[in-house]
Amino acid sequence: MRVPSWTTYTPILAAVMLVLTWGRYPPAVVLVLVAVLLMGAVVSAVHHAEVVAHKVGEPFGSLLLAVAVTIIEVGLIVTLMVTSKGDTSGLARDTVFAAVMITVNGIMGLSLLVSARRHRLAVFNPEGTASALTTVVILATICLVLPAFTTSESGPEYSGTQLAFVAVASLVLYGMFVVTQTGQYRDFFLPVGRDGVTLDQDGDGHADPPTRRATLTSLGLLVVSLVSVVGLAKVESPSIEKAVDAVGFPNAVVGVVIALLVLAPESIAAVRAAARERVQVSLNLALGSAMASIGLTIPAIAIASIWLDGPLALGLDSVQIVLLFMTVIVSVLTVLPGRSKPLQGGVHLVVLAAFVFLTIAP
Repeated sequence: MRVPSWTTYTPILAAVMLVLTWGRYPPAVVLVLVAVLLMGAVVSAVHHAEVVAHKVGEPFGSLLLAVAVTIIEVGLIVTLMVTSKGDTSGLARDTVFAAVMITVNGIMGLSLLVSARRHRLAVFNPEGTASALTTVVILATICLVLPAFTTSESGPEYSGTQLAFVAVASLVLYGMFVVTQTGQYRDFFLPVGRDGVTLDQDGDGHADPPTRRATLTSLGLLVVSLVSVVGLAKVESPSIEKAVDAVGFPNAVVGVVIALLVLAPESIAAVRAAARERVQVSLNLALGSAMASIGLTIPAIAIASIWLDGPLALGLDSVQIVLLFMTVIVSVLTVLPGRSKPLQGGVHLVVLAAFVFLTIAP
């Protein structure tokens, strides 16, 4: 009889801890245990996502993890906006922008750096990656940049009509990309070798895909893991907010921390794929997560804003716009050749470091 591994027990324990601590203010000892189970749930989510991805193949596996994490991220943002006692008008903007910077610069940069250092060059399909990057840029511009320049509302806000248009446009654009990625042009999003030929679909060249039962079990445990990650992050959030206030950091730092916690499973999965010279999988995860974070979160928050009190500030400030502009330029230059040296990965990580530093010390 096969004994279940710790990746089976950990999501269940994390879910039990979530039930026991939800809506409460646990003591410091319990918060430490919550943090341990939170990290365990993150690693478990990566494991089960890779099992499911091995069964369904790329790019469906990357798409599944990106969408699952983003849907739960929306729930976390809305929950914090409802329950937090402070100003939450910019929480959605700060979290989504942080997610974009972490995915496009952090996950993408680290993946390119790891693969290029291990295999001399990181190789990927520029056509599929460029399509994903283009979609991310347009979504980021209409959702996060334009609100800072419109005049219908005072401040970095959209009017109700403008917000409705942007929500619909975001969903349409995201839907078009998903159809492109999973339909006729699916080959553009599959891992490629150094000769430009698409690699095998199994994921490692020799292992058989998991059984249907194992896949369904991992799918269920993936959902439990992701719910636990976001739920336990919510339990930890009051401590995070107090810590941020105690050291005198701006409120935007809370959004960065939330994005880091939510994106941890994708980050680990992307780096592991890059180490196996499957950089396209890493880029699918990075850009797909950025795209889903904007294209699904903003429409959901737009709908939720009907019932939420207070303004919804979406427009970035001037420093954030400059950082986004740098990210776009660097990403275009990285993607076009279809291969990357370690330098490109390092450049992306420096942009991420600048974002984190300027968020802490604006």
